[in-house]
Amino acid sequence: MAATATMKKAGARRGWWRAAGLCLTACISLFVIGFGLFLRSALRSPDLPPVSDGIVALTGGNGRVETSLSLLEQGRGRLLLVSGVDPKVTLQELAPDLPSGLSGRITLGREATSTAGNATETKHWVKANRLHSLIIVTAGYHMWRAEVEIGRMLPGVHLNPYPVQPPAMKRPFTRGTWNLLVREYGKFLLACIGPVKAFRHTVDAT
Repeated sequence: MAATATMKKAGARRGWWRAAGLCLTACISLFVIGFGLFLRSALRSPDLPPVSDGIVALTGGNGRVETSLSLLEQGRGRLLLVSGVDPKVTLQELAPDLPSGLSGRITLGREATSTAGNATETKHWVKANRLHSLIIVTAGYHMWRAEVEIGRMLPGVHLNPYPVQPPAMKRPFTRGTWNLLVREYGKFLLACIGPVKAFRHTVDAT
């Protein structure tokens, strides 16, 4: 009897470890597949976005402001928000070759210091100007997270991504570039579970 009980316990332990191993393997596989999709998206060349009510450029990388200004000049958007601008930087310093007539259509957002802050700043600007569609300009590796954060703040607004490729993404990847990509993918996953955390806090408070 004792031997039978011991064998059952050993079998149960082996079953538990087998299940844990399968679960871990599945999680790793999903992470790798998701990262592959993320990398493909980060490297994708942008398609010309449809004409939208507004454009938002998220500062923090090369080419974002210049690209958003070009889209505004092309008439792809009626208004432009440059989110996360240093309080000391002027529009003239940011865009010294700005064509005449565009300055009145540009807003410099100076409050945001993170992607979540960009989303909040964008929400206030979109609501104030009653916009219904928006072109998002940011780095390709940052686009997924930006869409999650802004989409959460503006569920009724149609978002059109327009990714910019920074220099690091146009040459053979270094260890620093891979670290950046893995870090950004991790931040995107954390942004995705943001509503879950908010729901838990709401439940705990009631």
